[in-house]
Amino acid sequence: MAGQMSRKPSARAQTRRSREKPAADVRASTRASRIFSYAAKVVAPILVLVLSVVSYAGLKATKPEVPQRPVREQIWPVAALPASVSDYQPQIRLYGHAIAGRRVDLRALAAGEIVEMGTGLKDGGVVSKGDLLLRIDRFQFEGALVEAEAGLAEARARHREIEATIASEQDAMKRAREQLVIAKRDLKRAIPLADRGTVSQKTADDRRMIVSEREQSVELRANNLAVQQARADQQRAIIAQLEWRVRLAKRNLSDTELVAPFDAYVTEVNAEVGRIVGANDAVARLYDRGWIEIRFTLTNTQYGRIVASEGGVTGRIVEVLWHVGDKPARYKATIQRVAAEINAETGGVDVFARVVDPAKTIHLRPGAFVEVLVTDRVYSKVVRLPRIALYNGDTVYVIDKGRLVSRNVDLVGATGVDILVRGDLKAGEHVMITRLSKAEAGLRVQVK
Repeated sequence: MAGQMSRKPSARAQTRRSREKPAADVRASTRASRIFSYAAKVVAPILVLVLSVVSYAGLKATKPEVPQRPVREQIWPVAALPASVSDYQPQIRLYGHAIAGRRVDLRALAAGEIVEMGTGLKDGGVVSKGDLLLRIDRFQFEGALVEAEAGLAEARARHREIEATIASEQDAMKRAREQLVIAKRDLKRAIPLADRGTVSQKTADDRRMIVSEREQSVELRANNLAVQQARADQQRAIIAQLEWRVRLAKRNLSDTELVAPFDAYVTEVNAEVGRIVGANDAVARLYDRGWIEIRFTLTNTQYGRIVASEGGVTGRIVEVLWHVGDKPARYKATIQRVAAEINAETGGVDVFARVVDPAKTIHLRPGAFVEVLVTDRVYSKVVRLPRIALYNGDTVYVIDKGRLVSRNVDLVGATGVDILVRGDLKAGEHVMITRLSKAEAGLRVQVK
């Protein structure tokens, strides 16, 4: 019985087995579900792809044939320009600005109070040569002139007095010499008579005394004359000095009026009526209206090219355009000089040209921004073309029987938007001037 009880499972074991069986079934079911889901994710896309390929093949196989058009060569519409081989002298287009050829900083020449100002002495004013700019109080300068003239008059009167004394001394000298000659003749007669005893020896001695006195008188007159002549020389020196003082006083008096030295524009005025100015105080700045220059820059290449062909740039005529109003004002200018050194900022040579007639049409003023046209060197046997006609820097295309033919050329110059080329071009050949992205020899074109 004990063995039977050992073979018969207990109630607890039966209960555990009954619980473990449903759990195993659930795990098996979950594993199967996962396998099915994985198979569906992999197989489904493959089936869709296969069906798509089969459908595309079926559609392509059943597609009706479409008749094809024959391939036609494309014709490119272009513009062309007949080549003209000739000598050409282009103009270099530059830019510069007008400057004053002569600029003067006016300063007061005399010290004092400003009592009057000219109507043109103001910023932006225009004055003509000789116009009054300002007048300084003349009182002390007029007094200095009166004093100098009075001193000169006194010195001249003193000189006349000395000259009269000299004339008197010269007359007295003449009489003394005549008396000396008479005394010497009288002594000459008395000596032989005294030797013969006709007259006493005392008479001869008296004659000798008279001659000595006459000689002394002549010497005294000569010395007095020399003294008076020296005084006259001194007085003439004093007169010359006083004459200079009179001229200086007159000049100082004239310096109280400041006048325009030339036709000019006025700027930077620093004067008003009632202001006390000192000598050399700045009053205004003047720009000469008749001397306007244009300053512009030639590049090293341009400058070297002109100098090499013509030997220099000075003396060349240039055209100046001032763009004001509807039409540009045009002026002629002559190149006067070239700057002494290369402009480090621009890398070129500064050139100065004087405007021939600044007052033509519109009066050209300093500071104006202008355009300058300078004639370049002469290029012989060249063709002028637009820049777009040049490909790769050395090729142009001509049109021959409706197709492009390449021509090798050398770029020798430029002028504005055009270029100058020389090479395998004949006069009359039509050069393509339309820019094509795929230009090549043999391309079919049509001139529009």
